[in-house]
Amino acid sequence: MSPVSPVSDNAFTARLRQFEGRTVGPPERGADAVNQAMIRHWVEAVGDDNPVYTDADAARASVHGDIVSPPVMLQAWVMRGVRPRPSRGGSVQDELMNLLDGAGFTSVVATNCEQEYERYVQLGDHLSTTTVIAAVSDEKTTALGVGHFVTTRVDYRTDDDELVGTMRFRILKFRPGTGRGAQPAAEPEAAAPPRPPRPRPAVTPDNAFWFEAAREHRLVIQRCGGCGRLRHPPRTRCGECGSYEWDAREAKGTGAVYSFVVNHYPQVPAFDYPLAVGLIELDEGTRLVANVVGIEPSAIEVGMRVVVEWEEHDSDLSLPAFRPVADGSAP
Repeated sequence: MSPVSPVSDNAFTARLRQFEGRTVGPPERGADAVNQAMIRHWVEAVGDDNPVYTDADAARASVHGDIVSPPVMLQAWVMRGVRPRPSRGGSVQDELMNLLDGAGFTSVVATNCEQEYERYVQLGDHLSTTTVIAAVSDEKTTALGVGHFVTTRVDYRTDDDELVGTMRFRILKFRPGTGRGAQPAAEPEAAAPPRPPRPRPAVTPDNAFWFEAAREHRLVIQRCGGCGRLRHPPRTRCGECGSYEWDAREAKGTGAVYSFVVNHYPQVPAFDYPLAVGLIELDEGTRLVANVVGIEPSAIEVGMRVVVEWEEHDSDLSLPAFRPVADGSAP
């Protein structure tokens, strides 16, 4: 199907509006009930030490009377696993997305998420979700392109059908190449403006040693002078023993991709896109954020072995990037 013409925009929007209020599919029940183990993993990962989440005595003495789940864990209790669930066929949401795709709105970006909590979720609650197409906007012109905002409402309920929370999730389905910054087709010969320099990192007395070593193409890790623990990013005081004494150890420059993201928007002129940014776990045990280079972003995998490669951004700024190791093992 070819993109709709301007004269049919109103009719097309009317077709989109017919999806408003429709339920996407049957309720989806979380794989597990609310449990202490998952709560503990969550609060340790985000550094939330509120005792009502993990300490039964403190929770009983609080207004809650028992251990509760952090409200922002709401989605975690119904998240799908790594393996996809068996297909139930096309859903109402699939129909809507296919209609937008067919009209040329093939690109998508999440714009915002809002949650409302009716009550704290408690141990033993087993949650299910029901998703409704809440709203489809008129055609909008955005910096990314011309498109439609689609808002879904997800209701979270217990097995007793008690509403405990609601989430509104909004995406923009837009037509690529139609953004405010799109170059007019009639002016392809226009000279590109000079590329701006890469933004400068914030160099402080605590991390200056790291950037000085990088200029010499040395990857170093701060080491506590009291307990010997390695840490990154650099900081004034050891979080383990409290010592202010430290030195720096030179890293081998090898490690593995612990996690990564591929940035498409917003675009900063100093970078090339898509921009692969990895969280690299060095063989010494610390992690740092750096670009992943020498590979198509779609081919990057968690656990992939990488080695440091120095990039000269200007006469005073050298930064480590990481490229894959050819045979998958450390050099």
